[in-house]
Amino acid sequence: MTARVALLFAGLLDFAANGADAQDILPPPVDGEMATFGTTVVASSGLKGRIYFLKPGAIALPKFEKLEPVGTIYTNGLNIPPRDFEDGFPGVTNRFEWFAIDYRGRFYIDQPGKYRFILASDDGSKLYIDDKVLINNDGIHSVLAVEKSITLAGGIHRIRISYFQGPRYSVALMLGVWGPGDSRWRAFNTNEFKPPANPADWKYGSPDDLKDEPDPDAGRKKLKDVLKQDAPK
Repeated sequence: MTARVALLFAGLLDFAANGADAQDILPPPVDGEMATFGTTVVASSGLKGRIYFLKPGAIALPKFEKLEPVGTIYTNGLNIPPRDFEDGFPGVTNRFEWFAIDYRGRFYIDQPGKYRFILASDDGSKLYIDDKVLINNDGIHSVLAVEKSITLAGGIHRIRISYFQGPRYSVALMLGVWGPGDSRWRAFNTNEFKPPANPADWKYGSPDDLKDEPDPDAGRKKLKDVLKQDAPK
């Protein structure tokens, strides 16, 4: 399936072929669940998203290692249907265009096998599983979706979703999964991929796999320190 495919978690439809409007193909989440990019409320088992400012005119995801995050948000999943976005990020910034978010987290697989992922976004996005790009949906575009499959072993896996919004106002960011035993697409939610609370119940891996990983921002120079260092003396 290609980027011409739009995502509906109750089923998969090709809105380009049917001539339907993306808003009709991708209805709002039930009861508004996960309808935002995230909040500042820490969710230790969810996705941690760092927000970055982009220069106007950006046409692709940035090199995040060269940028300094302006804030952090948290969410258990990404199910933002196509809509106008003027809210900004309460508690972080009022910016609603020319920004990027780099989400990272981990999830537990208790049913090894083939998993299908689909990522829809406006503008660009990428999905990484275990530090390797699985879906590349980058670039300036209206809502587009890309689907790819991967075979996952049991145990803990790393997940990363990178997203950027170019010019105002339309946004969309939806991540779906179809795993062994599933009969349809569903929104990816870290709450549904948690490891057992009791270490004795782990069928794959061990709780040691959940040890904190290095902070990607550790050791990065703060912007104000760089400016101070480069200032004429």
